[in-house]
Amino acid sequence: MVFKVTRKNIRFCPDSKRVIARFFMPGGEERAPNIIRNILALPEQEARFTLNQVLTNFSQRHRNISRIFENHFGNVKHIIEQIGIDPQELSVAIKMLIGAYFTMEYSIESAAFFNPSIVEDPDQTALGEDEKRVIVSFRATGEGHISSLVFRSGIIDKDNNLTFKEPGDLVDIPETVTRHVYNKQTFIEKLQEMGVQEDLTGMVMEHLNDQFVYGELQGSIARAIEENNLDPLQIKVIKDINWLANSHYEIYFSLDTAISERVIYPISYSEINGIEDARFVRFIDDDGSVTYYATYTAYSGFAIMPKLIETTDFYRFKVLPIHGDYAQNKGMALFPRRIYNKYAMLARIDGVNNYIMFSEDIHFWRDVHKLQEPQFPWQFIQIGNCGSPLETEHGWLLLTHGVGPMRRYCLGLTLLDRDDPTRVIGQTREPLLAPNDEEREGYVPNVVYSCGAIIHNDELIIPYAMADSSSTFAAVSLEEIFRKIKPY
Repeated sequence: MVFKVTRKNIRFCPDSKRVIARFFMPGGEERAPNIIRNILALPEQEARFTLNQVLTNFSQRHRNISRIFENHFGNVKHIIEQIGIDPQELSVAIKMLIGAYFTMEYSIESAAFFNPSIVEDPDQTALGEDEKRVIVSFRATGEGHISSLVFRSGIIDKDNNLTFKEPGDLVDIPETVTRHVYNKQTFIEKLQEMGVQEDLTGMVMEHLNDQFVYGELQGSIARAIEENNLDPLQIKVIKDINWLANSHYEIYFSLDTAISERVIYPISYSEINGIEDARFVRFIDDDGSVTYYATYTAYSGFAIMPKLIETTDFYRFKVLPIHGDYAQNKGMALFPRRIYNKYAMLARIDGVNNYIMFSEDIHFWRDVHKLQEPQFPWQFIQIGNCGSPLETEHGWLLLTHGVGPMRRYCLGLTLLDRDDPTRVIGQTREPLLAPNDEEREGYVPNVVYSCGAIIHNDELIIPYAMADSSSTFAAVSLEEIFRKIKPY
């Protein structure tokens, strides 16, 4: 049965002018000493002239470019010390110039702007009747197909028209807080899930308390390296331990940044090749407190790790891995509240079917139930969620995707029992939304995809990506959905 879908006349397209200044190590650390020696050999007047040229060319393109240069100078201080130079003896200008040589611009969304997720903004002040302010997250992809997480702010009016603020002129990456308190047992269990041999981790873990911080872990690693003649397997274990440790972090943005200027760029090694497909949800706890969570896939270039973002204000974010036997695949989506005192999460642990998991701890997932298998031709290859379920009087409304012939991605809907979401009570037999002639052309043809919808004024508002290239919106009447959705 065909649904009446209203496609909105809104397009979010890649913009190559959106650039960040990221750290740059040309050719690896073996080339860095010669670059630094060449800079230090410059006459003072020429060095200052070179720095002034850089500041003239780039200070209007970045907020506080001098701070960025100073931070990147800090990243090569150890190399400066290795060549026998005391960094403290260098002038501020020389430090900034060195930092500039180890900086590059990166266009965060030059290739694609896709896979959006929408949530209610924490700020709902100064709005008209039946209006709602929203935040939409996107997966922005640039050179090398490295994905970042970016945001836009908009308003849905009483007629469900959407308007968005123009993005700010500057793009800002956050300060990073690496200090994190780790639980030793949890850390060891995650290493085991990763397949790291427990008997080899002892050389590092045995010297740590039940709770430890990043600096203590690095001290224990240094001790293990000093006291042991490490073989190749033990060296790999050290790398795996660091890989896991660096996947925990906190970041914060300056309060003078607009939300469109905030970019969560890959920080830890576990996500060096991309932060993929964040599914945001406004989670209301039993005491009424609100936290915004997002599940996403961290991609290192050879392995994925499911991770969880936590924020209350979209300025400060805590990022942690998701643990558990079944936290091993893409496409996890959290329910917006607890169900019978447990967190609930959708997943696709085998890459084909939809599953539901329950846990008393939001970071650990071991209790899993199969929810759905592909039923219809448009989803025979696989089925998965397209974001967190939405609670309605009829049940949990779940936006799904299905993959069929010619690897065509379509969107559908599933209805779960409100009290027992392990029970499917209805689903769309035909796609709700399939790529039309315009939407099918792009980086990945024949794909429409979403990472989370919202309900407003009796309509389902769906942000979705077109061919993994750009993004738009569609709306469907809830009355029509519940009238046409078929019993399971």
